[in-house]
Amino acid sequence: MAAAQPLYIKTATLIDGKGRVLHNQEIVVEAGRITGVHAATHKPTVDLSRYTVTPGWIDTHVHLGWYFNKDGRLEQGPPRQGGGTTPTQAALYTEANAWATLMGGFTTVQVLGQPIDADIRNMIEAGAIPGPRVLTALRPIQGGTPAEIKARVEQLNKDGADVMKLFATASIRDGGKMTLTVDQINAACGTAKELGMRGVVHAHSSDGARASVEGGCTSIEHGTFLDDATLQLMADRGVFFDPNFLVLHNYLENKPKFLGIGNYTDEGFAAMEKALPLVADVLRRARAHHVKIVLGTDAVAGSHGRNAEEFIYRVKDGGDKPMDALMSGTSVAAESLGLADKIGAIAEGMQADLVATDGNPLDDITAVRRVVFVMKGGKVYKDAPL
Repeated sequence: MAAAQPLYIKTATLIDGKGRVLHNQEIVVEAGRITGVHAATHKPTVDLSRYTVTPGWIDTHVHLGWYFNKDGRLEQGPPRQGGGTTPTQAALYTEANAWATLMGGFTTVQVLGQPIDADIRNMIEAGAIPGPRVLTALRPIQGGTPAEIKARVEQLNKDGADVMKLFATASIRDGGKMTLTVDQINAACGTAKELGMRGVVHAHSSDGARASVEGGCTSIEHGTFLDDATLQLMADRGVFFDPNFLVLHNYLENKPKFLGIGNYTDEGFAAMEKALPLVADVLRRARAHHVKIVLGTDAVAGSHGRNAEEFIYRVKDGGDKPMDALMSGTSVAAESLGLADKIGAIAEGMQADLVATDGNPLDDITAVRRVVFVMKGGKVYKDAPL
């Protein structure tokens, strides 16, 4: 539903994305943007007074092209040999994941990163298919000489990547050790910085993360083994941090669908199980160091549409305050994407991205599972109240 006339959205409890709770407000939406937030005076076009309204949520780390095939086994983007999935089916799985993510309350995602992401991004932006707003890294950078890495980053920029994704360490299933040299990391992060690109880095270990921060990259993903000195460096440099709970739980809950593919071994699953308390610990320590923490799920097959579980894990297992967790998935995430003036808050001039939940997540964080209303850019995609 897209409205040609102003929409007046009545709210009783409004969490603005920047730490404030407002009561009995109306949100005025025109041409896809919020043009007013003030005491309710108009007859409502949409009455959300029974619910809690927040900005549309932002997931800074997803993989829309990962899915389970007809045999219940992992596929990643282009069908793997013997997987039995056609390229057309792979594209449809990817779009289904985008739709599920939007229905789960996430109006913006950063995909890190597969070539199909550009088509998904562009078609959603054109209104050809529904889905969250997409930013993409297109292709991750995993190795090569410094000169080769520099050329790859430059090519990503020419190809329209929104962000550069770098693997500086191994997977948690392979121990998470640093896998690139400082010169390689400097080539990637430095080139991205020169081009005005953000650089997000897969880094479990402190040495890989530290080199990436010093090289000029803007966000550290995972960070399972980060020490306090590295966290303080990130805080001092204003580098964002994205620890992830959901991806580990999702792997463990869906073990038979992954086991035996690549490094999804019994040993790898044991490493992921051991990592869960470490993620909780590093989140608490990052908060103590005042690191800018964003909400990312590393959503893979099995977790699309369940992205909001990350809020719950961070509060219940990681000790986050519900408001801090919500801000990680709204205004702080928007800042990390360079979009703080467009999304992540309910305020005049912002994109009209809104989510309503049955229940207040500040009182009961599991309310994020009960999404009843989703608006993105002034268009209503989910409206259970009606």
